[in-house]
Amino acid sequence: MPDFSGSPAAPSDARPAILRPLERETLWDRAYAALREALLNGRYAPGHRIVLREVAAELGISLTPVRDAVNRLIAERVLERGTGGQGGGATVPHLDANVFLQLAIMRAELESRAALEAVAHATDADVQTLRELHAGMAQLIDAEPRQRYLDVHRRFHFHLYAMSGLDVVQDSIETLWLRCGPVLNMVLPEYVPHLKATDHHAAAVEALAARDAPGVTRAIRDDIAEAGRYIHGLLLQETGAH
Repeated sequence: MPDFSGSPAAPSDARPAILRPLERETLWDRAYAALREALLNGRYAPGHRIVLREVAAELGISLTPVRDAVNRLIAERVLERGTGGQGGGATVPHLDANVFLQLAIMRAELESRAALEAVAHATDADVQTLRELHAGMAQLIDAEPRQRYLDVHRRFHFHLYAMSGLDVVQDSIETLWLRCGPVLNMVLPEYVPHLKATDHHAAAVEALAARDAPGVTRAIRDDIAEAGRYIHGLLLQETGAH
């Protein structure tokens, strides 16, 4: 029965929760997300040096969560460790032609499969979203800075893949994009005429609107394969020049 005697309750050994670890984890998450976003959008060119104190200053946080975020990206082989060890930041790697070719092969396989699965779950609202994103890409294709185009381009692809429900595949696709993003930033100006000549994104939207699964799959595969061949050729030329 409840004790109504008015006697004081026995002291409890429980201590109030300490929120600092959660706050630190939140800062780590934010730093990691910010760096991934910059890499996905091609804001760092190959060879760019990631300086911890500069990133911390831009984000308005301490060095520790930035260092943790950078270390994870290094472990994922997205960044390379700087010359000063863990205190020396990191560098955006230069991709050689062979590595890029392998990444492009994996992208074509995974992304075309995600596109195929997405068709079964697509709604009219999804089709409209992709139409709007495609219109944004068309407006930004010649605009500066180029990263604005790459941002909308990424949102187009990942909206399509999110419809697939293949969470593990999406994680792998994002990791591949992280490794390819800096190269896309480097070659985009030269590749713009090719983007205008054959609009695979428009083909993907129209196929999705018709619920044409093979058509969507083909459009996404052709988009990645065409860009992959072009960039692979540029990287081979760059290797030969050295």
